[in-house]
Amino acid sequence: MLGNVIFNNDTRAGRIFDAALTLLIIGSITVVMLGSVRPLQVMYGTWFARTELAFTALFTVEYLLRLLSARHASHYARSFFGVIDLLSVLPGVLGLLLPGRESLLVQSLLVIRIVRLVRVFRILHLGNYLSEARVLSTALRASTAKITVFLLVVLVIVVLMGAAMFLIEGPNEGFTSIPTSVYWAIVTLTTVGYGDISPQTPLGKALASLLMILGYGIIAVPTGLITVGLTQARLAADTLSEAGPEVRCRRCGLDTHVPEARYCSRCGEALPGTDRT
Repeated sequence: MLGNVIFNNDTRAGRIFDAALTLLIIGSITVVMLGSVRPLQVMYGTWFARTELAFTALFTVEYLLRLLSARHASHYARSFFGVIDLLSVLPGVLGLLLPGRESLLVQSLLVIRIVRLVRVFRILHLGNYLSEARVLSTALRASTAKITVFLLVVLVIVVLMGAAMFLIEGPNEGFTSIPTSVYWAIVTLTTVGYGDISPQTPLGKALASLLMILGYGIIAVPTGLITVGLTQARLAADTLSEAGPEVRCRRCGLDTHVPEARYCSRCGEALPGTDRT
């Protein structure tokens, strides 16, 4: 009974539970963000601390209830949502144990709770969005090697350009070291252009102009790589959908599992099918 309420939103009680959990997550994130504003912290610091303590207690109880009600607690704990649920609780607990700056650090990590809002797709029955997210994830994984090579090439370019600018301009023009010059090269190549450091000599300006033009061409490269990956992932997803229906969890109803999944990524239930047992 408890598991159906927590993991299944097909019932009225399950929908109410999910809606309440969503409001708690939004409220917790709002408190963390407002608590980082210095004037508000001075005026309402005690209230923020007590409210966050209450949120941490509620999320801790909720996580424990999920472990108790899941038919396979270990599978749920290792699932995507299980890990996110645990990470949303740990910073609040650590914040009570660590004082000073360390406490501020772990408190800032509480915003990871916003990832839990992914459940809103389930609440609003927006399963297609989860399928599209899976296609995007597949495309990014397929493009990892190409993007890694691209980033290495960019790294070589900014180091060479930075070293050259350090040699041309020197400390008198603000290029006080090679790391500082590499920073300038990154800012210029990405077309951000803060303007805190700029070349003054004709040769330095010529090199900067070359790097700016090169930056426009480089920006288009990762876009093309990901576009190709998305196209391939979409074709693979369409082929998979034509091969047969998606597997639906008998416990919570989730039907957006990867083909090789044996257990539900939401509740840890064993997925139906003789080849998955």
